[in-house]
Amino acid sequence: MSMKHTIMKFRFSVVLLSLVCSVYAQGIKISGVVSDPESLPLELVTVQVKGTMNGTLTNAKGKYSLSIVPKDSITIVFTCLGYNRTEISIENSQENRVLNVQMRPQSYELETAVITANRIQTNTMEKISTGQGRLSVDATGGSIESFVMTAGTGVSSTNELSTQYSVRGGNYNENIVYVNGIEVCRPLLIRSGQQEGLSFINPDMTQSVQFSSGGFDARYGDKMSSVLDVTYKNPDKLEGGVTGSMLGGNIYLGSVAGKFTQITGFRYKRGTTLLNTLDTKGDYNPTALDLQTYMTYAFTPKLNLSFIGNYSDNIYDFKPGNRETSYGTSDNPRKFKAYYDGMEKDRFRILFGAVTLKYLLSEHADIALQVSGFHSHEEETYDITGEYWLSNVLEEEDNYIGTGLFHQHARDYLNAHVFNASVTGTLDLNRNTIRWSLGIQKENIKDRINEWELRDSMGYSLLYNEEILKVYSNLFSKNEISSNRFFGYVQDTYKFRSDAGLFSLTAGMRVSYWNYNREFLLSPRVSFGFVPSKNQNYTFRFATGIYYQSPFYKEFRIIKTDEEGNDYIHLNKNIKSQRSVHFVLGGDYNFKMKDGRPFKFTAEMYYKNLDNLVPYSVNNVRIWYYGENVSHGYAMGIDTKLFGQFIPETDSWVGFSLMQAKQYINGEKIAMPTDQLYNFTLYFSDYLPKTNKRLQGNLRAIWAQGLPFSIPGNEYKPRFHAPPYRRIDFGMTYRLWGEEDHYRNTSFWNHFKNIWVGIDIFNLFNIGNVSSYSWFSDVKGAKHAVPDKLTGRQFNIKFVTEFY
Repeated sequence: MSMKHTIMKFRFSVVLLSLVCSVYAQGIKISGVVSDPESLPLELVTVQVKGTMNGTLTNAKGKYSLSIVPKDSITIVFTCLGYNRTEISIENSQENRVLNVQMRPQSYELETAVITANRIQTNTMEKISTGQGRLSVDATGGSIESFVMTAGTGVSSTNELSTQYSVRGGNYNENIVYVNGIEVCRPLLIRSGQQEGLSFINPDMTQSVQFSSGGFDARYGDKMSSVLDVTYKNPDKLEGGVTGSMLGGNIYLGSVAGKFTQITGFRYKRGTTLLNTLDTKGDYNPTALDLQTYMTYAFTPKLNLSFIGNYSDNIYDFKPGNRETSYGTSDNPRKFKAYYDGMEKDRFRILFGAVTLKYLLSEHADIALQVSGFHSHEEETYDITGEYWLSNVLEEEDNYIGTGLFHQHARDYLNAHVFNASVTGTLDLNRNTIRWSLGIQKENIKDRINEWELRDSMGYSLLYNEEILKVYSNLFSKNEISSNRFFGYVQDTYKFRSDAGLFSLTAGMRVSYWNYNREFLLSPRVSFGFVPSKNQNYTFRFATGIYYQSPFYKEFRIIKTDEEGNDYIHLNKNIKSQRSVHFVLGGDYNFKMKDGRPFKFTAEMYYKNLDNLVPYSVNNVRIWYYGENVSHGYAMGIDTKLFGQFIPETDSWVGFSLMQAKQYINGEKIAMPTDQLYNFTLYFSDYLPKTNKRLQGNLRAIWAQGLPFSIPGNEYKPRFHAPPYRRIDFGMTYRLWGEEDHYRNTSFWNHFKNIWVGIDIFNLFNIGNVSSYSWFSDVKGAKHAVPDKLTGRQFNIKFVTEFY
C-alpha cells in the first residue's frame, strides 16, 4: 500500500506540475492603446518588458498586444521618439490586462515657454498641424487647403481666391481628398476662383490632417499626384465656436449624449470686399453657404454607426461695370480699357451623404460597410457685352492701337450623380497591419452647354458669309454618360526592430475596372522607412508605385468642328487612364537649438515618369483637356522644408522647391501648364513677450515662378511664363478673454475658452499677380495678351470665440 500510495502521489505531482507549466507557457496578455495628450493614437511606440527582449510596436491605431510570463511584479516600458519615456509597474500579474497609456511629448523649459518635439514619419504621409488655423491670415476665409499650400511638401498655389493647388507638376484634378475614409467630389463647371466659394472640408470640425505629395499607399484611390486625408472630430464633451469677419462667418457645435455624439458646422462666405480690389469693377454679389454634420452612435462597444451629411449652395452674381489694366514693359507700356453691360449668374448646389457601419470582429480585426451619395447641380449663365480700347501709354491718349465690341453668351448646365458602396477591413497581427477593400461606384453625368462669342474690331476681324455674321467662337454640348467602376485593394504594413534600427515596409496592390472604356488597371505600390538605432534623429524613406488617373468626365471630352465652323463636344470612348510611375526618396532630421527648441528639416527628391497623358490648358482654375492620350512626359525635382519653433512655443515653417515638368506632343518637348522652376513658401508666427501670448501675429508668404501660358489656336502648347507670383499676407490677433481670466468674472464668461479679435492685411505690398490672360486684337491683327490680375491690398477685421 505504501508503495502504491507513493506512486499515486508522484503521478498527481507530475500532473499538477504539468498544468502549472502549461499555464506559465501560455502566458498572459497585456494590451491597450497608446495616445498623445490630444487622444490621437501614437504609432511606432516601443512597448517592452523592462530588463528583457520581449517587446512589440504599436500599430497605426496606437494598439499593441504583448504576451508575458506571469510574475509577482513586472514593469512595462513605453518609448517613442519625441515623447517622454513612460514606465508602468504591474503587481501580481496573473491575468490578462488592458493598459491604455497617454504619453507626453518631450518638453524643454525656456523660462515661461514649453516646447514640444516632432513626431516620427516613416512613410510619405505627413501630419499637418492646423492648431493655429482659426487665427491665421487666410484670404480664402479659413480653409484646411490654405494650410496645405504652405505646410505640405511640394505644394504650389498661385491664386489666393481658390483653394485648389498643384503638387509636383500635377494639376488640380490630380489631387484626391478623403474625409473619414470617404472620397470627396467637387463641382465640374467652375472656371474661376471668384466662383469657387467654400471647399468641402470644414476646419472647425477637423481633428487631424494627413497629406502625401506622392508615393502614397494602395488604399488611396486612382489619382496621380497627391492625397489629403482628413479625420473629423468625435467630441467627448460640449464644445463650440463662432468666427466672423468681413469675408463671412462660421459657427459649430459639438456634443455627446450617452452613446451618441455629433458635431455640426455652418459656414457663410461673402467675399465682396476682396473682389472689389480686382481690375474689373462692378457689382459683385457672391454668396456661399455650407451646412455640415458628423454624427456617431455606438449600439454596442463593437458596433458603431456614423453619418456625414453636407448641403452646399454657392451663388455668384456679377454685373460688370468697367475695367482698366496696365500691362507691357517699361519701354512699351500698354493700357487696356473696357466698359461692360449685362450680368453673370452662376449657382452650384451640392448634396452629399455617407453612412458607415463598423463592427469590431475582435480586438485585432474590424470590418466596415460604407455607402455614400453625391449630387451636384451646376448652372453657369451670362450675357455680357462690352467695348474695349487698347492704347500705347507713351503716345497720345486718343491714339488707340485697337478697339472693338464683343458679346459673350453662355447657358451651361450640368448634373452629376455619384453613388459609392464599399466594404473595408483591417487585421492587426503581431507586426503586420493588413487593410483591404472592395467597392463599386456608379456615375451619371448630364451636361448641356451653349456658349458663343461675337467680336467686332472696327470691321477688320469680322468673318462674314454674305449676309450671315459668324461668331468669333462657340461651343455646344448635349451629352450624358452612365457608367460603373469596380475597385479594390489589399496592402500589408510590416514593422520590426533590430539592432540596426526600426524598419517599416508597406506593400499593396490596387485594382480597378471601368465599364465605359472596358479598362482594367493594376496599381502596385510599395514604401520603405528606416530609423537607425544609433541616431533616431534621422529618418529615411523610399516609395515607388504605379498611379493612374482614371478619366472622370473632363478628360475624355473632344471638341469637333462641323462644316459650318461650329464646335461640338463629343465623348471619347477610347480614352485610357493617364499613368504616373513615382520614385520618391527622402528623409527627416530632427534637431534642437542650444536653448532646446526643436526643429525638423525635411528633404525629398522625386521623379515621375508620365505616359498616356491627355494634354490640357489652364485658364484661372478652369482645366480644359484635349480629350485624347497623345503625349508623355516627366516631372522631377527636390522639395525642402524647415519646420520648428523659430519663436518659443509657436510653430513656423519655410519651404523651397525646385521642379521641372515637361511633356512631349508629336515629338516636341514643351513645358506642362504647371511647370514651375521654383517655389518658396513661408509661414511665420510670433507673439508679444510679457503679454501671456495675448497679442499674436502671423505672416504667410509665397514667391513662385509664374505658370506657363499658351497663345490662341495652340492652347495645349504653352509658350511663355506669367510674371512670378509674389504675395505676403499679415495678420494680428488679440485675446480679450482666456482660460486664465476665469477667476475674475461671472460664471457666464467662464463658459468661454477664448475670445479673440484681429485684423488681417491681404497682399501687404499690393502686388498685381496674374491668374490668366485675355486675348484681344489690334488694328493690324496682332493679338495682345492682357493680364487678368488677382486681388490687391485689402484689410479684414475678424473675431474668434471658443466655448464649452
